[in-house]
Order: sequence, then structure tokens, then C-alpha cells
Amino acid sequence: MDYEILLERYQNMLSNYIKVRGERALYKGQQFSRKMIEQNVSPEEVVSLHIEVLNNLLPDLDEKMYASLEFLLEVMIGYGFAYREHQSLRDRQQQLDSEIDIAANVQQSLLKGKVPDCDFIDIGVISQPAKKMSGDYYHFVMDDNNCISVAVADIVGKGIPAAMCMSMIKYSMDSLPEQRMQPGAMLESLNRVVEQNVDPSMFITMFYGIYDPRIQEFSFASAGHEPGFYYSADSDYFDELSAKGLVLGLSRTTTYQEYVKTVGPGDMIILLSDGVTECRTEKGFIEREEIIAMIRRNMHLSAQKIVDNVFYELEKLQDFELRDDFTLLVMKF
Repeated sequence: MDYEILLERYQNMLSNYIKVRGERALYKGQQFSRKMIEQNVSPEEVVSLHIEVLNNLLPDLDEKMYASLEFLLEVMIGYGFAYREHQSLRDRQQQLDSEIDIAANVQQSLLKGKVPDCDFIDIGVISQPAKKMSGDYYHFVMDDNNCISVAVADIVGKGIPAAMCMSMIKYSMDSLPEQRMQPGAMLESLNRVVEQNVDPSMFITMFYGIYDPRIQEFSFASAGHEPGFYYSADSDYFDELSAKGLVLGLSRTTTYQEYVKTVGPGDMIILLSDGVTECRTEKGFIEREEIIAMIRRNMHLSAQKIVDNVFYELEKLQDFELRDDFTLLVMKF
């Protein structure tokens, strides 16, 4: 907008307001301010404009009043610099937020696990990030013998670095199909990848197992991951599905012990990340026994209904604000 036009319009509006003092005149001023913002007119330019118009309309303006306006102009010059810097930072933040949204969508597309469709296991999974980018990951593979491998991993860290690290783990797993039948060997291979490629300040926990329906056995190993649960239908009892092993990335020469469970009809395997067991309420962290109680209340339902209901209960206890990435997986046999 040309300065002379700007000056004329502002002078007309101010003159009209001085005469009538009406709300309509104030509203016109508000509308005009929006146009000035669109034209990138700075706050100090508005004050300078106001002073010039007052000189035109009230040439005998009191000297003290004029001095106060000059002081306001100096104040607004500093304010204008700070305001423009704030606008620039806000624009950069909006751009960064947009880029993070795109990266989060790409991550979800890349890491989204496909649940095997089979008639001998009912599988339910829920994985929710606490923020836009997730540091949790789950992975299923069914081979030609109907053996199902499953992995649940958790990055010790959050945000974009954790998400990038998890993507690397996903593709490392995809490149090691020949070791699907060996949970310990799988973790050892991944450990070497992490130790060589991931910053020493970041660690990854992982539980990896495989179920062989031909012999009804579940073989598994753990790299410092949160223990899962095993439900035995014969004894109607929940036990910890624990395994010892160092987190991935600590030492290149780490080995991982394999464990074996014989699985019967009606049994369940529950795997999770620490975002489940470390749910914090007003009373403190939730106990693992409380999670078992939630699963027991829902165990007559399908596996997916179980994880959905447990997630809802835990989310409700936290006032629907996750403090950590949440992954819960149930396998019903």
C-alpha cells in the first residue's frame, strides 16, 4: 500500500473517531490494522504514522503529550525488532512442525507391522507414540513353514534420532531372513549393527521370539527388554516371560541366551514396551499386577479387543496423555 494512501486513510479514520467516538469507527480501525499486517507494516511504522496524523489534525498538541508519543515510538522500534524475530521463529517452527508431520507419516508407513493372518494364533497389537515420532517398533514374519517370528523393540530415547534409529533396525531385520529360526543369533547380528552405527548415548532393547506350530514351541531371547507375560490355560496363571541379555549396542561381542516355552491350547503370550508398565498415575507407577488384572478382565475377548481395552484403561488413568511410547501385543493360542 502506498504511504500517501495509507496516511490519508488513517487520518480519515482517526479524525472520524475523534468526532464520533463510536464502535463502528473502532471496528474500521481494527479492520484497517489487518490490512497493515498483510502489507507488513511494522509496529513502529504504525506509531510514526499516528504521530504524523496527530500533527496534521492537532498542530497545537501539548508538548508533553508529543514527547510521550516520541518515547512510545522509540519503545516500539525495539518492540518491532523483537516482534519480527518472533514472527520469523514462529514461521520456522511451523515449517519444522510440518516437516516433522511428514517424517512421522513416512515413519508410520515404513514401520507399520503387518499382522499375520493364520487360524492357529489370534494376534492383537496396538502401538501408539507419545509424541509425533515413535521409538517403539514391532515386527512379524511368517515363513513357508507357518512359523511366526515376532519382535518388539524400544529405543532408549525419543524424538527424531530415536525414530531414525528404529528405521535402521527395521531394515537390518529385513536383511537377515536366514536367521529367523534363531532368536539368539538374530539379536547378536542386530547388536553388531547397533554397536557400529548408533551413537553410544543411545541403546535399544528388544524381545525376539518365534513360534513353531509343528512342535508347538515358542523360542525367544531378549536384549534387556521389558519382560512380557505368559498365561497358562492349564493352571490359569500368569507368569513373567523373562529372559536375560544386554541391551543392543553395549558390546560388539555380546551373546544372547535362548529360552523355550511349550505352548498349549488357550495359552497366551503378552509382549510390551516399558511405556505400558511405566504408566504414571497420581498414585505413582502402575504395578505389573494391575496390568495382568486388566488382561484377565478382558481375556474372554479377541486379542485385538484385549489390547484396545487395556490401552484405553491405561490411557484413562493418565488423563489421556501418554508419557511414553506404548506398545502392547497379545498372542492367543
